[in-house]
Amino acid sequence: MPAIPADPTVVHPMPEQPRVVLLRPLLTSPLIEVGEFTYYDDPNDPTAFETRNVLYHYGPERLVIGKFCAFAEGVRFIMNGANHRMDGPSTFPFPILGGSWAEHIDLIAGLPGRGDTVVGNDVWLGNGTTVMPGVRIGHGAITATGSVVVDDVPDYGIVGGNPARLIRRRYGDEDIARLLALAWWDWPLEHLTEHLRTIMSGSIDDLEAAAPVPR
Repeated sequence: MPAIPADPTVVHPMPEQPRVVLLRPLLTSPLIEVGEFTYYDDPNDPTAFETRNVLYHYGPERLVIGKFCAFAEGVRFIMNGANHRMDGPSTFPFPILGGSWAEHIDLIAGLPGRGDTVVGNDVWLGNGTTVMPGVRIGHGAITATGSVVVDDVPDYGIVGGNPARLIRRRYGDEDIARLLALAWWDWPLEHLTEHLRTIMSGSIDDLEAAAPVPR
């Protein structure tokens, strides 16, 4: 009898734990893209992730998140809309409050941004991680609790601190290249399910042996 994979379309994959939600079936913004099985864990209304955890998202920059990511409570993404002018005496954004101040909207329009924020596949963001605008977090990366990620994180890197610094990489360059070539997160779901133990606890050699044969 073939193994039956988990369902990527349900909001609450663990009915007994409503604090855990899959983000892909939950989010509605066209500026946010999330891969299958990426989840968020929060005891305080995790279904409000789009408004409580993606902040100052006034566009047009996008938030792109891969598959199979694990986000702990309090993970937040600060988007480019949080930017203020810093080249004059005041940083206060007067024009957004309306009235005659709105006539000066050009003073804050077109503030420089850092582009899209991108999180790879199989990324674990620890409790209270804050990701700043335009950051790119590589596949297989991990952030420690309370990290403030202001710079790009390499594939399979582990970072921590404020600002977050690279602590170490989970594998050497050669093994990281092998893992990226295998891209197990893109395997057909049935094949992935069949080889779940290898993906979770096997060696890279085991993973290569389990990879689907190209057609």
